[in-house]
Amino acid sequence: MTSIGIIGSGFGALAVAVELKRSGHTDIRIWERSDDVGGVWRDNTYPGAGCDVPSPLYSFSYEPNPRWTRRYALQDEIHAYIRSVADKHGITPLVRFGAEVIGATWDEESSTWAVRFDDETVETVDVLVSAVGQLSRPALPGIEGVDSFTGTSFHSAEWDHSFDPSGKSIAVVGAGASAVQFIPHLARDASRLVVFQRSPNYLMPKPDKPYTRVHKALFKFLPISQRLERGGVWAIMEQFARGLDAQSHVGRINHAIAQHHLRKQVKDPSLQAMLTPDYPIGCKRILFSNEFYPALAQDNVQVVPHRVTRVTPTGVIDTDGVEHEVDAIVYATGFDSQDFLESIDITGVGGQKLSTQWADGAHAYLGMYVPNFPNLFITYGPNTNLGGGSIIYMLEAQAKHMRQAIDRLEAGSYTSIEVTEQAEQSYDRELSHKLDHSVWGSCDNWYRHRSGRITSNWPGATLPFAKATKVLEPSAFHWA
Repeated sequence: MTSIGIIGSGFGALAVAVELKRSGHTDIRIWERSDDVGGVWRDNTYPGAGCDVPSPLYSFSYEPNPRWTRRYALQDEIHAYIRSVADKHGITPLVRFGAEVIGATWDEESSTWAVRFDDETVETVDVLVSAVGQLSRPALPGIEGVDSFTGTSFHSAEWDHSFDPSGKSIAVVGAGASAVQFIPHLARDASRLVVFQRSPNYLMPKPDKPYTRVHKALFKFLPISQRLERGGVWAIMEQFARGLDAQSHVGRINHAIAQHHLRKQVKDPSLQAMLTPDYPIGCKRILFSNEFYPALAQDNVQVVPHRVTRVTPTGVIDTDGVEHEVDAIVYATGFDSQDFLESIDITGVGGQKLSTQWADGAHAYLGMYVPNFPNLFITYGPNTNLGGGSIIYMLEAQAKHMRQAIDRLEAGSYTSIEVTEQAEQSYDRELSHKLDHSVWGSCDNWYRHRSGRITSNWPGATLPFAKATKVLEPSAFHWA
């Protein structure tokens, strides 16, 4: 029986563990550095935290949730959903909590992975699955004086719930996806809110609404109604992904909707100008909110269209040299999106370091398999993030492909599977060509590695990925 170790306990880990368990694999070990399952949905508890993918699609296809309270669920509901799936499928008892993986080394003689933990213990498994995700490590900006501030400061992903914003003067550094969700909450309570925005986002209206008792009754007693809603949402999101090409018909429609949304909610011409992007729609993540623009238009809110250059003991200084004195600073500066296992010391065949192999940016066959690293599977790996659509759909496709690989390992009495360099390089060339000619190739964004390689995103809709991963291609791998 193949032993499988999974790093992490978020959606990616659940997708793989449930898929393997349902197909009869029993030696599954899950290592979680925290004390609860959930990944980013356990950690990100800032006010207004939620998902910009409708809940019927941001859930496993085999586990519809008739208890969603609204179309776009908030953090607490999503976290509860993850817990419920883990419990229902017997995954929770497989988790070793408080176990942070710091390294793993491939043993060529035994064809196993020796996995090291921060408490200096070691476990050995046949197959190692990374499910740490792309957005798990908060990134603080490299701004001079960050540690000198004497007031309250924290990253949005590590929200300080003891902080009371009432009557406070607060600086928010960053205006991306997280900030769009929590700024309206701070704006209601703060005496003054200063938002530092390096570049504006395209913002779309969010078609959110609570589910009524009729909806919930239909979902419970007529499950096909929820499956139909899921299918409808999926079809719309597939079209939305086409709109990431600014020159497409859908792209022009999306641009018009975003511009109308801005003009409708912001009447001040100078603020409108600050909030109007100067890059093609889709080049950076498109956001959804009905509350963000009205919050910025409040009298107690100031938008500074510059970056912060320095933090002082009492405030922040912008690129114009203006100092803004504040009581608190909230950093909405995102995550280390290029980590890709960099924080874990992974050593493969012949002592090859994964960090060295990926020095110019991460890349992997189907986003899951890397030459020189046998029996290492990566879920939500390089080029599997989405500009539109549900990552859960992608994770299910990846989990099914991994299950096929492990099933073939056992059926053929093999001890290792390793993608060939030819297969990985051919796949990467084709993918890179598509990405370089996509809207993401025309501007700076967090999808790019410092080398220029676009490492995060999949180019397009989700169906092509599902088709590409539907059937394992044995010739793409070395079997030993």
